[in-house]
Amino acid sequence: MIAALFAAALAISPTCDLEHPSGKAGCTRAAVDALKMNQIQVVGSHNSYKMAIAPKEMANVRARNPKAADTLDYSHERLTDQLNAGARQLELDFVYDPEGGRYYSPLGHKMAPDTTPYDLEPMKKPGMKVIHVPDIDYRSVCPLLADCFREIKAWSDKHPEHVPILIIFNLKQDQLKVPGAVPLLPFDAKAMDAVDAEMRAVFRADQLITPDSVQGKHKTLREAVAAGAWPTLGKARGKFLLAMDEGPEVVAVYRGNRKNLEGRAMFINAPDETSPAAGYITLNEPIKENARIQAAVKAGLIVRTRADADTWEARRNDRAPQVAAFASGAQYVSTDYMHPDKRFSDYETHLPGGGLARPNPVTAKP
Repeated sequence: MIAALFAAALAISPTCDLEHPSGKAGCTRAAVDALKMNQIQVVGSHNSYKMAIAPKEMANVRARNPKAADTLDYSHERLTDQLNAGARQLELDFVYDPEGGRYYSPLGHKMAPDTTPYDLEPMKKPGMKVIHVPDIDYRSVCPLLADCFREIKAWSDKHPEHVPILIIFNLKQDQLKVPGAVPLLPFDAKAMDAVDAEMRAVFRADQLITPDSVQGKHKTLREAVAAGAWPTLGKARGKFLLAMDEGPEVVAVYRGNRKNLEGRAMFINAPDETSPAAGYITLNEPIKENARIQAAVKAGLIVRTRADADTWEARRNDRAPQVAAFASGAQYVSTDYMHPDKRFSDYETHLPGGGLARPNPVTAKP
């Protein structure tokens, strides 16, 4: 098996676009599809749903906390446009709202009324709501998590040959310490089951790469990924990997009494690389954690890291973290700048050499 993977890696040019192989020597569909899905590298977006805070509301935030305002001063286009532009990793953050209406009247809007159009009517419906910072940074390209899924699925159905897309999630339950802020509901066991239900209600079973499907007959998920159990790119095309990007306490609620992640839709952010449920891990510091990222991908895990954060790199046109991220071998490199924000600089993030997916510089190199 290892020899076959090395042979495939040797046959593929490092400049080959794995999503659209040219068919020429070094970039044939047969060789590309023989790669495992953890032997690719792609670019995606951070907080993919986030719209800009309305001007008057942003002015209010900036007057109270200029540093926080800087970190929130970015936005993304609708999910379909991001996918068309090459995003192969998305991030959706959400709050629990089983009855509906909890987030219909944001405090930020009441504090600084702004006429910038935004439809809050979907917030009256029951279900998970996609929000960055409840009450303050609440505008989303798709307010309902289920609607985000439907838009992503519709795009995928029209582009069934896409490489596997990672969707990561933050579950918002930390209370905003501002008088008048809406009380957030915790993600208890019932809420976790509701999250999985929303996912499975939109995506077909054969569209998801689940922990169970990767673990197979192995005793643990960690053992499976160490043995190279990720599906080949040929089998993973048109599919999604869902992962909860949360700390140990939230992860423990999602796992419950499970030894691994039996029956769950999402992978978890592994507490460490040796956990029996380790298959995916978030390591967001590509310079500081570069060695750890390389070790994790060599051990079979799928890793997401960030090329930039909090608008810092864009304001300074600093590409050092981006370079480190790509060199680390993290399969999914996230950015807020698939297009430059000319207010700051020409900073943007794309795969070195172009294309939508390339052979991984660590795992697809013998």
